[in-house]
Amino acid sequence: MATARKAPAKRAASGSIAAPASKVARRAQVKTSKVSTPEAKLANGAGHDGERKTASKKRAVNGVAHDGADEAQALACAPQNDGEIVRNSRAITVEKTAPVQTPGLSAEAARPEYWDKACADLVKRDRILKKLIPKFGPVHLINRDDPFTTLARSVVGQQISVTTAQAIWKRVEGACPTLAPQQFIKVGPAKLQSCGLSKRKSEYILDVAQHFVSGALHVDSWTSMEDEAVIAELTQIRGIGRWTAEMFLIFNLSRPDVLPLDDLGLIQAISVNYFSGEPVTRSEAREVAANWEPWRTVATWYMWRSLYPVPADH
Repeated sequence: MATARKAPAKRAASGSIAAPASKVARRAQVKTSKVSTPEAKLANGAGHDGERKTASKKRAVNGVAHDGADEAQALACAPQNDGEIVRNSRAITVEKTAPVQTPGLSAEAARPEYWDKACADLVKRDRILKKLIPKFGPVHLINRDDPFTTLARSVVGQQISVTTAQAIWKRVEGACPTLAPQQFIKVGPAKLQSCGLSKRKSEYILDVAQHFVSGALHVDSWTSMEDEAVIAELTQIRGIGRWTAEMFLIFNLSRPDVLPLDDLGLIQAISVNYFSGEPVTRSEAREVAANWEPWRTVATWYMWRSLYPVPADH
């Protein structure tokens, strides 16, 4: 897209965020050794849900990263490769898949009440979004699903492609048609694994279900709790890390100011749109996003759209 080809120097001069002074030196190093390995991507913030803690162990198994805290947002998978390698490639290969919406979206779904105000504000203050937002017309973030289903689907989709995750979720729906936590517990791990889930992911989903059934979660209070409080509660569940919790804040609670810096799609989109495709650190991404407050969710959604224009059905 046109904005991606603009030189960083011009963006720094006319855009809202200037590249740090050390950027030139860093780019000189980057050009001599482009990052392409999963290990390097992990170092650049590609990991999700705390899985960086176990990345070295996972890479030691047959030389392939296997999900130690399985993925969390692509829905429908084949039982291969649950690990970070798949998740990483999802954001940077020709599939161009970014975290997307929750399932069963309809065109009639209501716009978040803050959406129009946020778009108007972002268009005024950020010259990249000024060009990007109008390109997508009336489309907007839509949330659906009850909290349990949203989290279960997120676990299914951690670090795998959207297409794969959707295929698995279809089979899960066949095994648990009511999609209630009690039904998942009754079905048990073996049946869930037969749907294409890894052993670890089936354990995680059942742990989520048990938390809902036991009443350990303050589900009815989430809408009034601060973002960090919701994240803190959700990350006490096995398999739910910060990235998954942030996706929940965006796609279930429609929080307006979430910045998922662990999301590879967001980092890549900032790289393409603001730094001419040069690798971007988390601190640089955070600096760009500072200009988006208090609408970082909205800006993030349009960053995803810049890579994958049509939101998937989840």
